Amino acid sequence: MKTAIGIGGAASGRDGDFEPAARFAVEAERLGVDAVWSAEAWGQDAVAPLAFVAARTTRMLLGTGIMQISARTPSMTAMTALTMASISKDRFILGLGASGPQVVEGLQGRPFAHPLERMRETIEIVRLALRGEKLEYHGRHHQLPLPGGEGKALRLSQPANPNIPIYLATLAPKALELTGELADGWLGTSFTPDHADAHLRHLAKGAEKAGRKLSDVAICVGGAVGFGDDVERMVERLKPALAFTLGAMGSPKTNFYNEAYRRGGFEDAAIEVQRLWVEGKREQAVSRVPAEMVMQAALLGPEKTVRERIRKYRDAGVTMLRLDPLGATATERLDALGRAVELVREECR
Repeated sequence: MKTAIGIGGAASGRDGDFEPAARFAVEAERLGVDAVWSAEAWGQDAVAPLAFVAARTTRMLLGTGIMQISARTPSMTAMTALTMASISKDRFILGLGASGPQVVEGLQGRPFAHPLERMRETIEIVRLALRGEKLEYHGRHHQLPLPGGEGKALRLSQPANPNIPIYLATLAPKALELTGELADGWLGTSFTPDHADAHLRHLAKGAEKAGRKLSDVAICVGGAVGFGDDVERMVERLKPALAFTLGAMGSPKTNFYNEAYRRGGFEDAAIEVQRLWVEGKREQAVSRVPAEMVMQAALLGPEKTVRERIRKYRDAGVTMLRLDPLGATATERLDALGRAVELVREECR
């Protein structure tokens, strides 16, 4: 099982956000972390920070977690992937996601309808480009070249690189099936190894459709990691972020994160937290997040407990464990990260 960290986030992009994140990624590579994923929502984009980290590292994989398919044309997505693979000496992983209606329609001004069809078309066009083929494509959402215009089917001038992996960040059952069918890997959230089947059975169904096995799909999931005996304090610290995920990561009508936690055994709590959040009762929403939900979505406690959690992820079939170390300072976070990486090595050799 490989290890990974994340940089950026939904609200990233403030003064002073970037340089510390880049330094953290460099130090993570020295600790033996295998990959870094850059987030993109309504703050920093996923590509520029990753390119900066690529120039400062030599070994770790660099993945977009994720590039929004609504924010770029498929051809530009392919051009960016080829560029990133070139400057990083083939350490790049193209992570794609459909995002949600609030961001897609509110920020990008694009329709969110038919996200799975849009994702399939995007992947098909991107793979044409990565193979070095002319971009001629006639889909429902993408037409290349544009009919009735002066354009012609073009081939990107960059050298072909069909081996760039494509990972998808998906949560709904049909989207998970699409991931199992088409993608090289899955970027999972709202995942607990205690209820892994809530996600993995759908991935397996899609893989079977394509004549593959679930083991052919890399599984990248994870959560916060913290060491110590005061587990209650760590749980309380993490509740606000989980309440935000359940209540605000999507509209009241469409929240894929919330729906995933419902499938994972927390239906009543997920519904209640979302209701309170949408009503503006944020403190009450945070208080209603079950401690057990936090514990199942993280790796918290003394070393023995963290080891047990690592084994649960390993036994669930996870191939890359994304770690978000707790700590009041960068030094404390790096200490926790290094400790966790060593435990993963010991439990997964």
